[in-house]
Amino acid sequence: MKKFVFGLFLAIFSLTAFAQYDPKALETLDAMSKRYKEINAFEASISSVMTNEVEKLREEMKARITVKGEKFRLVLLSFDPEKKTEVTDQEVINNGTTVWTYVASAKEVTIDDVDPTSDEINPAKIHEIYKKGYKYLYLGEQTEAGVPVEVVDLVPEKRNAQYFKIRMNISKKDRTIKSWVMFDKSGSRYTYTVTKFTPGAKVDDAFFVFDPKKYPGVAVEDLR
Repeated sequence: MKKFVFGLFLAIFSLTAFAQYDPKALETLDAMSKRYKEINAFEASISSVMTNEVEKLREEMKARITVKGEKFRLVLLSFDPEKKTEVTDQEVINNGTTVWTYVASAKEVTIDDVDPTSDEINPAKIHEIYKKGYKYLYLGEQTEAGVPVEVVDLVPEKRNAQYFKIRMNISKKDRTIKSWVMFDKSGSRYTYTVTKFTPGAKVDDAFFVFDPKKYPGVAVEDLR
């Protein structure tokens, strides 16, 4: 355990010391950001795995996300063995000013204002995350699921940030994000892999507003 903690501290210190504003990394990140702005709206299926070697933890989850500009709708899924199908665990709907968080098991939705100062990563803006508060380092090229990708590490400038590193794998072909890994200071690692990506999705703005009529019996807690 002591060796792990020391190794984690050393990794954090090394990343902070050597991470920089790498021009090669910036070139890759700018090309990626430009691509998403051109797309504007897209749908994606994502698989995620959380691991923690110290705690011997491994948790898997799947998600679907629809993004349009600064709006997004994220659906977290789990497998129901009785129904033998994937069911909704939680939905997060954000129209740019209001965010709705729906928990299926509780049949409850919480409404709040969007906090522009929050440190939480906005799925609709992940392609711009590097532009403020991060150093970046180009690590080279590799192949992911048969697709050539460029690997870039983002290191937060704040020492008290929850995540000490975010590693992004960006497709060389279409400049979209194939996967990203977030490393937090507790030793947990969160890996997100895009399993399906549909650019140019046609979706109305109303899709990014929670409609209680579609959720019979839902309890509403308005925190605004």
